[in-house]
Amino acid sequence: MSTPEVLVVLCTVSSDQEGRTIAGALVERGQAACVNLIPQVRSIFRWKGEVCDEAEGLLIVKTTPAMLENVRQTIRDLHSYELPEILAIPVAGGDPAYIDWVAGEIGPVTGTS
Repeated sequence: MSTPEVLVVLCTVSSDQEGRTIAGALVERGQAACVNLIPQVRSIFRWKGEVCDEAEGLLIVKTTPAMLENVRQTIRDLHSYELPEILAIPVAGGDPAYIDWVAGEIGPVTGTS
């Protein structure tokens, strides 16, 4: 039997509360098995021609490729940013038992209701 595919999705958030809201929705909807919230990262980026330096939080979302579009939509629906960071990275070399757990916790694709 082959190991399921798992993705890590990175998403910065404006506040701890926004991160908790998005993380809770992703897990409650079965779109993510687990979301880590790192409460403070520093982001330096260019936005609309200006260099910005912001304190943000970072979500680390564990999900599957089949659920990625739902994860994206939930983040877009609940995020305060005009253009939220949503980066999906395939997991390589993850512990098989953990990968199986992630895949087993993801619910069927049911939308964002």
